[in-house]
Amino acid sequence: MSRIAAAVAALLALAACGAKDTREVLHVGSQRGGTKAVMLASHALDGAPYTVDWSEFPAAQHLLEAIAGGSVDLGLVGDAPFMFAYQSGAPIKAVGAQYVAERPRGALALVVRAASPARQLADLKGKTVATTRGSVGHHLALAALAAAGLPADYVRFTFLAPGDAKAAFSSGRIDAWAIWTPYLPMALKEGARVLVDGHDLVSGYGFDVANDRAVKEHRALLDDFLAREAKALDWARTHPDDYAAVLARETGLPADIARDYAIKNGRRSVPIDAKVIDDQRRVLKTFRQAGTVAGTRDIAKAFVPPAGA
Repeated sequence: MSRIAAAVAALLALAACGAKDTREVLHVGSQRGGTKAVMLASHALDGAPYTVDWSEFPAAQHLLEAIAGGSVDLGLVGDAPFMFAYQSGAPIKAVGAQYVAERPRGALALVVRAASPARQLADLKGKTVATTRGSVGHHLALAALAAAGLPADYVRFTFLAPGDAKAAFSSGRIDAWAIWTPYLPMALKEGARVLVDGHDLVSGYGFDVANDRAVKEHRALLDDFLAREAKALDWARTHPDDYAAVLARETGLPADIARDYAIKNGRRSVPIDAKVIDDQRRVLKTFRQAGTVAGTRDIAKAFVPPAGA
């Protein structure tokens, strides 16, 4: 190569290094074992005309706070925390919905330690139950109490992030823990015992939630991301081993637990219709009857129909 050609090549390389990606950026939040893992594993974002900036959170409460504050545009959360945050006045909307049609047992449960004398929910009178405030675990515990004809104050709730709750549970500082996947399989592997399974008490909807600003300013990006996410979920159901490998790498979960989660986590994107919204009225009713939610916002306005609908 001549000196001139070499100089030109060097200048081009420097220009490339200094070039900035001018594409739009979509800030997406992901809970442990959530959206990020399935999108990376499926390569669903390949060719996207925008950049995704990922942020990870230990629980829906923290993710929803970030969405409401505007540092995150979009994130997947369970129905209970979404309802809880929306009724608290957060400037958020659900723009997509997901559902597990054949929900397995052992995905959400109220657990006690193996040596606990508790054999049924009534045995926890006056005992301490840990969960995250407004979470699917909180909803499960309240729904279980209501189904058993017991008042919400039958137990003493302590609200902790999953990591703190795990430490308290392991040390015996709490009597029971209302927790979800992927934390639940780890607890069971370490000897926890299911006292109440959530299978028959909660519906299991999840929602892609965006802040109001993102809905107004980045609607096209949100719609494109949701379409890619739907394809990623379809891919995950037919490629559990490939999904599990990335899931284990992203979360640090043991390979066997990651694979079990990948097989059981058969989520699908579903339309936000009247049935979905009616189910959320039941979720909200559980919180209201327990005195944990006072907001009166119209639930129907919490959901944004697809573009063009």
